[in-house]
Order: sequence, then C-alpha cells, then structure tokens
Amino acid sequence: MQKPQKSGCAQSQVCYPTIREENHMNDYLKYWTAVLVLGITFAGFFLGGDYVWLGIITFPVLAILDTLAGNDFSVRKTKNAALMNIPIWLCAIGPVLLYLVFAWRLSVEELTGWQMVGGILSVAWMGVVPFVPASHELYHMRGAFPRMVGHYAQVCYLDCTRDIAHVINHHIDVATVEDGDTAPRGKNLYSFTGKALIESTLFAQKMEGDALKKRGLSPWNIRHRGYRALLALAIFHAVIFAIGGWVACGLALCGQLVARLWVESFNYFQHYGLIRLKGAPIGRRHVWNHLGWFSRTVAFEITNHADHHLNSYQVYYKLNPHKESIPMPSVFVCFLSALIPPLWNECIIKPALKRWDIEFANAEERALAAKQNAAAGWPDWQNEPGVNAGSASTVGV
Repeated sequence: MQKPQKSGCAQSQVCYPTIREENHMNDYLKYWTAVLVLGITFAGFFLGGDYVWLGIITFPVLAILDTLAGNDFSVRKTKNAALMNIPIWLCAIGPVLLYLVFAWRLSVEELTGWQMVGGILSVAWMGVVPFVPASHELYHMRGAFPRMVGHYAQVCYLDCTRDIAHVINHHIDVATVEDGDTAPRGKNLYSFTGKALIESTLFAQKMEGDALKKRGLSPWNIRHRGYRALLALAIFHAVIFAIGGWVACGLALCGQLVARLWVESFNYFQHYGLIRLKGAPIGRRHVWNHLGWFSRTVAFEITNHADHHLNSYQVYYKLNPHKESIPMPSVFVCFLSALIPPLWNECIIKPALKRWDIEFANAEERALAAKQNAAAGWPDWQNEPGVNAGSASTVGV
C-alpha cells in the first residue's frame, strides 16, 4: 500500500488527505458555535419561565471559555463560500425573529418582573453577539440584497442607518480624532457610549442629507434612508404588538436600546486610545485584535479586526490573525473590566498602550499619544529611563 503524501502528489500516485487537511474541515463547523448560542436562546424562550435567562447566561459562559481556550492564530482554509455564509444568514435573521418569539412568550405566559428582565437582556445580547458581526458581514458584501438585509435587520438595535457611520466615518477615520468609534485615552466606557450613540446617529442622517444635496435634492427628500429606517421600526413594532400587545412592544424597545448601548460599547475595546494621523495609511497596528477561539468564532472574526480595516470587502473567514499584534484579553473580559474603569486602565489598557507607543507607533503618532497621555493624567512612559521609543516602529505597519 502506498504511503500518504506529505504535500502534493504526482499525477500517477494515489493522494491521501493529511491530518492537517482533514482538520481544515473543522473550520466550517467552528462558526456554528454562534448558531448554537442563538439556538440556546431560542430554546429558553420556547421553554418560558426562568429559562428566558439562558441567552444572557451565555455571556459569562463565553467569557470563561474564551479565556480558558486562549488565543487562536490559525488561518482558515475554507473555500466553499455558500457553506460559510449559512451561519451568517442564520445569525443575521435569527435575532430579529427572536423578538417575535419573545412577544409570543408574553402572549401565552405572564412573566414575572425578574423573567422580563431576563428576556430583555437575552434579546439584547443576541442583538449584539452574534447579530452585529453577522449583519456587519452582510452590509460589507458587494451584492445589493445582502446589504439590504444587513441594513434593515439592524432594527435589533434601533438604527437601520448605523452602517453609514461605520462605513463612511469609521473605516476612513479609524484611530483619528475624527472617528467616533475610537475613544481617546482617559475616557471611560460610560461617557464614551452615550456620546457615540448620539454622534453616530446624527452623523448618519447628515451624510444621507449631504448625499441627496449632491444629487440636487432636498436633504429632507423622501429618498432619505432615515425615513425607511423609521418605517422599518414601525412595521417591526406593529408585528410585535399584533403578537404580544403593548407589554411586548415596551419590553422589545428596552431590549433594542440595551443592544444599541452594547453595540457602541464594544467599539470601545477594539479601538481605545490608538493613534493615527488623518489621511495617513491605515496599518494593522491601528486596531486592537481579540484572537481568543470563541471571540473569533462566535463573533465571525469581527475581533480579528486588523485585516478587515485593510480590505473591508474581504470575507470574514479569509481574515488573517495578526500574530505580531499586542495580545489583548478576551473581548468579553475587556467589557466586564471596563465596567470598572480603574481595573480597565491599570490592568489592561495602560500596559497595552505603553507597549504600543514604544514599539508600534511612528514619531508623529508618539507625539500625539504623549499629548493624550498628559491630558488623561497618565505617566510619560515614552521618556522613562531605559526606554528607546520607536525602536520597532515598523511593526504592524
């Protein structure tokens, strides 16, 4: 019997898959972890009672698993785009339907106040993970239909125009002072989130109005996407009302608002304190990566973020992890720590930014970083004894 080939084989030889090649089949299954999380949440609402808490309980479970599993630097070897897109579509549409199931549960069972809170948190959490990375993948696709679904599925967090600020502002101005998703050093999660929510909403409406004016139309023309966004929300809540009444509408609205606050807060961890001069080339160093196994799979590589900013049309499973980047803890752990600003500052972000300033930033970025550090009341670590700032300034370019 002929021995398996290590790599490749001649035309006359029998080819056997290596263990490495067989393991690549698992890459198709990894992202169904997100579908499993969504399925658990659906099961909780179908079972009712205290089981409606199952969705939000996946948050601490994922935080623990992601920390224990450690970082995953593997490159995916999948080639079948249709198979890779199935979990994307399920996780983009599923959270929208979850609100309707929540309304149905309220129509057949009188939930206690405790259970209502669990329901709100569960639909809100599914409206962030896995929904945000799934819808994000759709509205970055080139096809009109996926983009449309990605836009209007954003009813999950109250804003079907949120993608405008993401694409036009964030992708162009990332890590600059003009980027609403990049928190300056010293700003805590609470002050950032509310401000980002308001600014991203106003920015999207202004961009739509400006686009209409360039076409010779009024900025209030009926073609403005803001009107369609409001119509989508009205239809969504009309369906919820038809299923579960005013209580369902009220609880759904609470879930949408919590989800929107969560959406803005997660930008905080992926961009906090990073510096780039406006107009300068975007490098991998201008984004934080969270490369835990569960961070990557449940969030459809949205935490494997650097390559996405270099090519926003690149499909999620072809993004390469930046092995040379500064390692960050699980994105779930980052969120929990940021709820206590001193913990976030001293244990996670200051050590990371100190290394970024010294090893990754160029001279212009270091100068701006020093100003932000001073304004935040942080140490001047660039001038500490023995520090040779800029010795590795090309890392992550």
